[in-house]
Amino acid sequence: MTPAQTDYLPQDDPLRRTLHNEVHARPQARIRMPALVLYVAVFNAEVSREQECAHLRLLPGQQDLSLERMQGNFLRLRLDGYTLKWERHSEFSRYSLVQSLPEQALGGVSDAELLACVLLPPLWLRAIPGRTLAAIELLMLHGELQGSQACQAHAQRWFGEQPVMASLMGHNGHSWGVTDFVLRPSGFERMLVIAPTDTSQTRAGRVSQRLLELETYRLMALRGLPVAKELSPMLAQAEGQLADLTSQLENKSAADQDLLDALVALSARVERATATHVYRFAATRAYQALVEQRIGELREATLPGMQTLGEFMQRRLSPAMATVAATAQRLGSLSERVARASALLRTRVDIVTEAQNQQLLAQLTRGQELQLHLQTTVEGLSIAAISYYVISLLLYGAKALKVVGVPVNPELAVGALIPLVLWGVWSANRRIHKSVMHKAQ
Repeated sequence: MTPAQTDYLPQDDPLRRTLHNEVHARPQARIRMPALVLYVAVFNAEVSREQECAHLRLLPGQQDLSLERMQGNFLRLRLDGYTLKWERHSEFSRYSLVQSLPEQALGGVSDAELLACVLLPPLWLRAIPGRTLAAIELLMLHGELQGSQACQAHAQRWFGEQPVMASLMGHNGHSWGVTDFVLRPSGFERMLVIAPTDTSQTRAGRVSQRLLELETYRLMALRGLPVAKELSPMLAQAEGQLADLTSQLENKSAADQDLLDALVALSARVERATATHVYRFAATRAYQALVEQRIGELREATLPGMQTLGEFMQRRLSPAMATVAATAQRLGSLSERVARASALLRTRVDIVTEAQNQQLLAQLTRGQELQLHLQTTVEGLSIAAISYYVISLLLYGAKALKVVGVPVNPELAVGALIPLVLWGVWSANRRIHKSVMHKAQ
């Protein structure tokens, strides 16, 4: 009885098996030479998995193909006389047909003759959903690796007088890889692999996969070049506008509000360009890294008088990648410079606002001081007025006492009380003032 995992381990993380099996998601191809590998990669941005499944059902005997079999983004169909492999990636899907190469084609044939040997149903390739990214005829033949002259002879049979690039691949020089990187009228480009008769099927599969991926990733990396060229005029204009705005900011030759409006508009334009193209630039860097990795995996050695595939590709690809990298750097640098200019302008506006606030506070302080002087004056007048009314009441009271027979001189008595009344009113006013200030605190 086989022990269960629960007898030894905690419960699995939900992604454990998915992540573990990812290494087996795309099994290594096995190719029996001589073989023809027909490879087509298409963009799948507007193509659903259901559409691709419907197209695969058009192959003989695949009418019942279920969508569940395609959930792993990899499918290999073994059909009568050939194998078809389907793979779906984030931006593209690729279809690889592997079949035996007919004997009549071993000596070199035209595109029309070679495509006539394809075992797929008529027009099936043309009906693949999506837009073509890459299309490659990869011919894998047996042959002895006898030097560059023999390689040149093979290349002439398959590529004519067109200049070709060729590499001796592998640490032990196990095969030749030859191509001219030229699109033919049929829309295909052609690659040629020549290897000894003892080459294993797994090695042939690895070589084919590296060459096909190398070309696919090269084309995907170059997708950033048109974007970089399209952005260059906008970046030049924006950089000039930013320089002009910075000069106005330095010379104080424009109103702060006008400068702020212009910087906000410029920042919005730069951020929109960044949001639109940042993914493409990041993808270009990723695909470039994959190209360099695949070139390294070829482990190329030079054939005398011939340029290697990796050397040719690096020479042609490096300037384009440098242009994309420089454009991405310009875009990021421009965004940072706009942000710095905006910060400088905000700092200047804040300083001006602070100075205005200080002036306003000074005016308020002076007004409060005047108000305090006025209030003191009013308080003094109010003490005199209240004292006057109190003395008047005392005078009336003294006169009333005199009338009833009390021996008192009203004027003299009230006159003697005036200092006492003044002191009493002033004391009461001070107590009220202190009470109000205490409550305010």
